Amino acid sequence: MNPAGGPVAQYFSTITAALAGLEIYLTDPARMAQSGDFPPSLLLPYLARLTASLRCWENRIGFTEQFRISRAESGFPVFQNVLELENDRNTAEKRLTQIPEADVLRSEMADFILRHRAFPEALQSRMAERLYLEQVSKGEIFSPTILPETVYVGVNPKNRRPYYAVNWGIFDGSQTLPIVYIALVEDSSENLVNMLVSADGKLDPAVEIPLPVGGLLNPQLAAQFDDFVGKSSGYALTPATIATNLDRDFPTLHPKQLRRFVLGPFYSAGITENNERINGILSKVRKPENAWMLTWTQQDVFSKAERPGTKGFFSSTPPTQEFFIDTNNLEAARMGVSGYEKHALVPHDAYQALYAAGEAAGIFGDYKVHVISSNQVISEV
Repeated sequence: MNPAGGPVAQYFSTITAALAGLEIYLTDPARMAQSGDFPPSLLLPYLARLTASLRCWENRIGFTEQFRISRAESGFPVFQNVLELENDRNTAEKRLTQIPEADVLRSEMADFILRHRAFPEALQSRMAERLYLEQVSKGEIFSPTILPETVYVGVNPKNRRPYYAVNWGIFDGSQTLPIVYIALVEDSSENLVNMLVSADGKLDPAVEIPLPVGGLLNPQLAAQFDDFVGKSSGYALTPATIATNLDRDFPTLHPKQLRRFVLGPFYSAGITENNERINGILSKVRKPENAWMLTWTQQDVFSKAERPGTKGFFSSTPPTQEFFIDTNNLEAARMGVSGYEKHALVPHDAYQALYAAGEAAGIFGDYKVHVISSNQVISEV
């Protein structure tokens, strides 16, 4: 995508509006009250990271030649942009020392205009780069891998095991999709049981746990778990495969549920080419800033039973999980999940255009549809 001209501004306008709409959806009080084990608020830090990345990319095109998105597939920026942003974050402080302060640049720009009666393009580019680097250096961005955080801790009274919810994120390079994982894991490690479980089989109130905790709660396994996340979270792996690998690689960790949020595809009229039918209708929306649609998929896999481990004189085996896959549902079986939900968020104007064209039912199919209007989201229309 070439930075010169309207399409770039339109893209950033529509995708920013889409993420803002998703935040409204996630923070709806009624929805949060019905969220169950994993409240929608767990996704908000990742949404904030993605929004911050988009702001950085928008500033970056002020001094670079081009910006590319996956127009024919996800509708999100290509993986190279993610890698460049991560690299720039790591080098921002050093590069800032090589660029004059913003006030100095503004003074030089004003002097250039007065002396040359022309626009100081080179100085403007330096200013854009400085503002970009300042933003990158202070903001949390959506990195290729966002390392795990422990966000909840409890104790299973039936087996006296501590359990915790841990989440992490990746930007999948092959599919150009932001993905967030949340896992509910029991931990039978002797050190953690002794530390967290009181004599009455409850979470010991004397132990202070300042949530969220960076990394896995179990310090002896945290580095190994970080490594697992970095290697085993790609979109090509089904949730059942990831949960099974986790169960196999960590004998004292017992994954009871794994949820995966796959954000995208994103559709923007005149920008993306990932669905000719959808984009053709969106192009008829009166206001370009409302000509978009954001989709996401929630996938869940859970353990239906735990096979007990064995202890022998010569060898032992740890407990293993039996994960439920809904084989009666072909799509669930293909995804490798116990269940899934597909969601679509659209502005009211865009939904009206799809409905008026008689395409709403065909396009949305088994999606749960959420329509945003005046900073409110109406679901299941």
